[in-house]
Order: sequence, then C-alpha cells, then structure tokens
Amino acid sequence: MATTTSTTALHPQFRPPLRAPSRLLLLPHSSYSSFARARARTPVRASAASASAPAQQEAVAGVPWGCEIESLAYVGGGASASATAKKKKRAAAHLAGVVSNDGRQGGVRQLADSGLPEQRLAIQRVDVGERGLVALKNIRKGEKLLFVPPSLVITADSEWSRPEVGDVMKRNAVPDWPLIATYLISEASLEGSSRWNSYIAALPRQPYSLLYWTRAELDAYLVASPIRERAIQRITDVIGTYNDLRDRIFSKHSDLFPEEVYNIETFLWSFGILFSRLVRLPSMDGRVALVPWADMLNHSPEVETFLDFDKSSQGIVFTTDRSYQPGEQVFISYGKKSSGELLLSYGFVPKEGTNPNDSVELMVSLDKTDNCYKEKLQALKQNGLSASESFPLRVTGWPVELMAYAFLVVSPPDMSQRFEEMAVAASNKSSSKPGFNYPELEEQALQFILDCCESNIAKYTKYLEGGNGTPQVSINAKQANRTLLLKQLAQDLCISERRILYRTQYILRRRLRDMRGGELRALSLFNGLRKLFK
Repeated sequence: MATTTSTTALHPQFRPPLRAPSRLLLLPHSSYSSFARARARTPVRASAASASAPAQQEAVAGVPWGCEIESLAYVGGGASASATAKKKKRAAAHLAGVVSNDGRQGGVRQLADSGLPEQRLAIQRVDVGERGLVALKNIRKGEKLLFVPPSLVITADSEWSRPEVGDVMKRNAVPDWPLIATYLISEASLEGSSRWNSYIAALPRQPYSLLYWTRAELDAYLVASPIRERAIQRITDVIGTYNDLRDRIFSKHSDLFPEEVYNIETFLWSFGILFSRLVRLPSMDGRVALVPWADMLNHSPEVETFLDFDKSSQGIVFTTDRSYQPGEQVFISYGKKSSGELLLSYGFVPKEGTNPNDSVELMVSLDKTDNCYKEKLQALKQNGLSASESFPLRVTGWPVELMAYAFLVVSPPDMSQRFEEMAVAASNKSSSKPGFNYPELEEQALQFILDCCESNIAKYTKYLEGGNGTPQVSINAKQANRTLLLKQLAQDLCISERRILYRTQYILRRRLRDMRGGELRALSLFNGLRKLFK
C-alpha cells in the first residue's frame, strides 16, 4: 500500500477492525484540507460530505443495489447473539439467488460453477444471526473447511469489468481500502454485467454499522458511550477519503466516474461492507480481501479460528477449534473485540456477559487547577500522551498504564522528579516500568480512578433510566422500526459497558476499604502501645 505525496494518504487514527486476531490496518484518509470544501453538487446527502458534521436529518435511504434487509441481524458480516436480533424476525424476501425457494442455494451453485468445491456447510436460518452456515455432516475439531479458491476472492488485484476505470485508479496509486471500495461500487453499478452480480445482490442494501447512524442518532443513543466519538471520527474519515478521491480523480474523469454512481452515499455503503466483511489473510502477505460465501459465517466469542489462505490446498479456509453436529451452526471469530467495537463495524451487540473480550474506555484527565499542571503535561507530551487519555477497563481489571497515569495526576510537587517515569509507564514505552511503585500515592490514585468510574456510571444510569431522547425526524413505519432497533442496540451496549464499570467500582471500593481498614487497625495498635508505655 505504498503512497506518494500525490496519492490518497493514510490517516494514523483510521484503523479498521478485521476478522482475525491482531489484524488491524491503517485505513485510507484523504488530504484533510479538502474536508471543508464539500461541494453542493453531491446529489445525495451533500451536507454529509464535510468534516464538520456527518449529520443528516433522515436515515440514509440506501443504494439501488443489494438486498433490502429490515433486520439488524443480516446474514454474515456481523450477525450474532443480539437481543435485538431475536426480537425482530423479519428478513428480506429477496436474497438474490443465495437461497432459493426449494432450499437449494443458487448462489452456491454459481460459485461451484466458478470453482468452489463441494461444501460441508449450508446457509440456513439460525437462532444466532438469523442466517448462517450450518454443518451438513459431523465435523471434527481441527478440520479445514470452505477452500474458496483465490479466483472467487475480491482483492485489490481483481479484474475490473470496466478496465478503464481500474486503470485510472491504479495509475493514481490508490491504496487497497479505497480501491476495493471503488471496485465494489463499479461492479455493483453494472448489475448483471458484473461477474459479482449475485454476490453484490445478496449484500445488505443498508449496512447497520455505525456508519449508517445519523449524527442525531449517535448523539441521542450513544451519549454515554465512548464509542460515539469513534463512530463520528470514522464517518469523518470515510467522508474525507471520498472528498479526496472526488477532487483528485472522479472530477477529472467524470465520464468514467459519474456522480450519480460515485457519491458519498455509495461510498458509505461500500465502506460499510468493507468494515463488516473485509478480512486480512496472513498467509497471503497480509492481503485484504472480500471472500464470498465465507463471509456468511457468523461470529462467536467462544471460538478463536479465523479465515486464512491455505498454501497446500490453494484456497481460503478456516480450521475448526471445536466439533459440530449436523444442523449446528458453525462459527468463526471476527477478532478479540469489545461489544462497542462489534457494534461500530458489524452492527450487533453480544448478549450481556457473553463477550470475554469486552471492555469500556475510561477517560481520565489532569486537573487544570493543579500547581504542577504544566510540568505534568510536559512529561506526558514528551511520551506521546495528552492531558486527557482513555484506558480500557475490563471485568478482570484495568491496565497498569491507567494506574501510572493516576499516580501522575495525584502526585504532589515534591515528587516532580518522578513525573517523567510516571509518564513513561503510562505510555507503555517501557515494559519494565522502572520505579513503578508509589505506595504513598496508591490510595489517592485508586480514589481518583473510582471517582472517574462513578462519574461515568452516572452518565450511563441517566441514559438508561430515561435520559435518552429520540431525534426529531419525520416518522413513518420503517423509520419507527429502525428507531426501536437502534435504541435497543444502544441500550444493550450501555448495559454491557456499565456492567464493567460497576465491577471496577466494586473492586476499587473493596480495595480502598481494606487499605483504610488496615490503616485504622495500625493506628489503633500504635495508640494502644503508646498507652502501655506511659
């Protein structure tokens, strides 16, 4: 993904989630100087193509291709055990050949004609995810499944149905993510003329990742969750990528990139598909790819297997890490992600307490009234940190970096010579954490973290107990249903995140109680001894 000064840049904060452990890539970003220059000529939701506010008054209408899905638990690309998914059992009447009326799978037949070997899995309606891949026969632990040949995989090297469009993109050295996003739009616009017609027709017309939430919905339903800011940043970055491509390439080749096809609406759709379905294949030098058929697999936090290229069979496979009975749904892992990250990219929230990788970000800040504020801030900046930082809390505890930051916050002026080592420990630059032991500050540091936790708990409680509102939009039956679904997702996320905060609060209160109880016992013993020797 080499870039030059004339190519689409890669923003260092734009890291998309992918469906394998430790598979984070930099996502494309544009020259941000073009953000504010959103052009009124964008025909669909032109106001969204600006960095200042990816906001719209109405829910996105969707693109003219794909499958009209009313349920949040669309097959593949993010379906999981969401309480919302179980409440809404409606699905699309049309899956564009993926599942035919007689139960046979037309999309699979087309893939088989193109080289997909006979499968031991079939797509069916399931309890977890509405639709997923289930075992046709007994499957043992350690078996390899799928064997999708590279010819059926969409990558940056895939052949374009309109070669002249692909040539322009490649001449401009567009990186993989925006290149594949543009490729998907190009192929989708050709409908039956594209070899990917059946695959694209079975993709959701409106992905339910947070890219497709309006700004009003994000503000109303995720006001208590830190995932809101990440969603806003992601939308901004996608818009920036589109603006850059439009200004540098599309506007100069309007005959190849007509705006009715290549606009902010279609780019939000294509990036929504990539965020929820693109995988990185470690054995193919980390190449990113869309893998038809394989992306019908749903996620389970109880498995760790993921897709990869198998050199011996020359196909995309995954190796089961448990056995399956006939009719049982088969899962892969989308990665060790929190419930917020799963909602951000895939549009679902696991059932409370079922995600062992769950976490919530806790924001902590320096006190601006601190007499040593400038010195502490300088120490943080020298180590790549700022006056406000977020650290992940888990049910099992909190990172040592958070404790180091808390030590710095509460440290008195006479410890100014230790500010630097505290900042180093907070930045995770030193694995040894030299001198990272300040017993005289521990109680204050724990109390500081507890205060931050309780402040966040109050925000979640206010939202969950009725502090949430509904964006003022024109309501029809479809919009009302969407509102109910999004509110349920937000509620599920907030309950899961508050649960982690409650657990952290309990641990901190108990530790502080034990520390203070020990101090009282020591003081009582000291007073008793003093009286004895009088």
